[in-house]
Amino acid sequence: MSTRRFVIVATLLGILAQLPFIHPWLVWERQLILSGEVWRILTGNLTHTNWSHLVMNAFAFIIITFIFRAHIDVKRYSAVILITSLVIGSAIFASSMQWYAGFSGVLHGLFGWGAIQDIKAKTKGGRLMLLGLVAKIGWEQYFGGSMSTESLIDARVATEAHFIGAICGCLLALVQLYFYPRYKALNLRK
Repeated sequence: MSTRRFVIVATLLGILAQLPFIHPWLVWERQLILSGEVWRILTGNLTHTNWSHLVMNAFAFIIITFIFRAHIDVKRYSAVILITSLVIGSAIFASSMQWYAGFSGVLHGLFGWGAIQDIKAKTKGGRLMLLGLVAKIGWEQYFGGSMSTESLIDARVATEAHFIGAICGCLLALVQLYFYPRYKALNLRK
């Protein structure tokens, strides 16, 4: 599948998850997960608080994918999204959150992953993008989320998800950079 088709399918999946008769079955809700609805750990990242939230995250996804398109292999990019979603959905149990919806944590993970790919490829701006991500995460951890964003999405910005996503994306990039060349070398010897 091409990157363009992947982005279209992923965006349509987000729109589908926002439909009123589907949305309640997918959001991250602590009590329902504890009652056995474990799919919400993953699907909470597909849902959004409102249509403005979805549009904002969809455009960010398209932009991030475009920025880092040189590094994208759809299978690996999908794996980064899936793993980051599962890590975020699992890790927010450590917070006091009872309900969560949004893709922005995954977006922070994709941005961290892409910035490290840029650094490895010696692309101009890779280090600056990673530094910007670290500064944004630091700002949010100290001062909290943007009030204008909170007004737009009708909810508190889940800065915990941003932090977890950024760490996860960066770690996945480092693991990929360390292990993938070794795996590839092993397969070439066979």
